[in-house]
Amino acid sequence: MPAIHRPADQLEVFKIAATDTNKFALIADPVRDQVPFFACVEIFEPGGATPPNTHADAHEMFFVLSGTGTARAGDVERPIGPGDSVVVKPGHEHVIANTGPDRLYTLTVMIPNEGFAELIRSGLKASLDGRDLAALTGAALTETASTGPSA
Repeated sequence: MPAIHRPADQLEVFKIAATDTNKFALIADPVRDQVPFFACVEIFEPGGATPPNTHADAHEMFFVLSGTGTARAGDVERPIGPGDSVVVKPGHEHVIANTGPDRLYTLTVMIPNEGFAELIRSGLKASLDGRDLAALTGAALTETASTGPSA
C-alpha cells in the first residue's frame, strides 16, 4: 500500500496506564505500519502532563493543535498554545503539561521510534469521545456530544 489513510474516528487509542491523564490516538507507527517513526495525537486532560523523560537517540516534536500548556526542556520552560511547536533533541529531559482549563491536543512525532510505539501499545485500549473527535476534525461540538442526550 503506497499510503496510509485513517479517519479520526478509526484511530487506535491507548493509555499507558489506567491512572494516566494522557491518551494517544495513533496515526502511524512502526509496529502496525512499518514506518521508521511514531506519530499520534496526544490528548492531555486538564492538569495532565508527560512524566519527565529523555530519549537517547530520538527527536520528539509536539505541535499544539488546541489547548494551552507549558513545555519544559532542560531548565527552559515556555508557555505553549495553538500553532506552537516544540522539538526536543536527544538527551534532553522534557515535560509537556496542560495548564489550561480544557484538553490539550498535540500532534506528537518521534523519530526514530525508540520503543515508544511498543510502550504505548502495551497499555490499555481507550477511545475518543465527542470532544476529541470535534477537536481532531474541526467539527462543531454539538450539545448532545458534549453533555449527553437532552431530556
